[in-house]
Amino acid sequence: MPRLWRFEGTIDTDILAPGFYMKSPLHELARHCLEAVRPDFARSVVKGDVLLANANMGVGSSREQAAEVLKYLGISAVIAPSFAGIFYRNAINLGLPVFTIDEKLMSIPALADGAEIEFNFDDAELQILDNATCIKLIPLPNFLKKLILDGGLVPHLEKRFEQEETQS
Repeated sequence: MPRLWRFEGTIDTDILAPGFYMKSPLHELARHCLEAVRPDFARSVVKGDVLLANANMGVGSSREQAAEVLKYLGISAVIAPSFAGIFYRNAINLGLPVFTIDEKLMSIPALADGAEIEFNFDDAELQILDNATCIKLIPLPNFLKKLILDGGLVPHLEKRFEQEETQS
């Protein structure tokens, strides 16, 4: 059952993709994702889990690997009140859903670390199964949803070019 990973404090790109491992293959880099603040994260996360962070999620360097390791590990969405611009764009370009949440909702007790969840991408909703709480997230524009559903920017563009070629 997917669960919620709640992180306090600032989650920057150095915590997501530590500089010491940047020249390593993705699978090795991913093993060190968030280890500075949650040593068990990379070995405990399962496909479908959701990461909830504080404001300015992904601040720091422009390293694309910060979003890439989360997708590689199976995170189905990253939710935060706000994102660093480059992290947000990198996540979208890689096909990793990133949703903003009203900061006032961050204090809801249901948004507890480890809560069993169900994430609905299409409706931008996070269901907390432990107590049947439904959290409405700020929906993505349709063009970004389509880009994510296509797997990211490159697969989206490849699909568009293929469609254009078959139409001409």
